[in-house]
Amino acid sequence: METVPTQAASDDVTLLLVRIRTLNATQIASWELPPEPTAVHTARHLTARQLSDWGLEPLVPTTELVVSELVTNAIRHGAGPIRLRLIHHQVLTCEVFDSGGSYPRPRHACTVAEHGRGLMMVAQLSSRWGFRSATGGKLVWVDQDLSSTASHAHAPVPH
Repeated sequence: METVPTQAASDDVTLLLVRIRTLNATQIASWELPPEPTAVHTARHLTARQLSDWGLEPLVPTTELVVSELVTNAIRHGAGPIRLRLIHHQVLTCEVFDSGGSYPRPRHACTVAEHGRGLMMVAQLSSRWGFRSATGGKLVWVDQDLSSTASHAHAPVPH
């Protein structure tokens, strides 16, 4: 810190320390999906198979709902090919990439609305979710807590 030049008494210096952990290739699964409605069924199937391979069967129902919603949103509101990625680490992360420019936003759907509840459901079924810009588009991500998500697997889905 002594080597950082100061120019005025109001200057602030921030030190950022990051510890990076690499993931084993067996902790990541990724698939390209076409931007068509049949991709939702394919994404659910791939997700269920991968979670079973990881020994996370109790998470299958909840994760299938989350993946269905994210892929459906990518088809409806995104563009181009869709990439689904699952990461099994301290949490289960589901990521969906598309090349669209519109960002997701939760809506409060009225009682008779047929659409608009998906992201609210995703928020209820996950420990946290968000989105970020990515090269060529956007990435929507959802984290599910490995210890508590299993209890959501048998919880009723909000209507």
